[in-house]
Amino acid sequence: MNARSDISMKTDEVLRVELEVFRREHADLDAAISALQERSAADQLTLQRLKKQKLLLKDKIAQIEDRLTPDIIA
Repeated sequence: MNARSDISMKTDEVLRVELEVFRREHADLDAAISALQERSAADQLTLQRLKKQKLLLKDKIAQIEDRLTPDIIA
């Protein structure tokens, strides 16, 4: 895993900032996808690429949330 995407070496504060950035990017991609889908001649390849980016961001968000959320022992 490359150092840029390795969350184990980042502080919680850095992860919280990245989490907000990724959430914003995810919302922006969602809006872009919706706008493209409303057009009758939407480019399917572009839509696929945007959806793939959105899924990758969703995975990054989930990883960071898992790291920031303390484990609760029942």
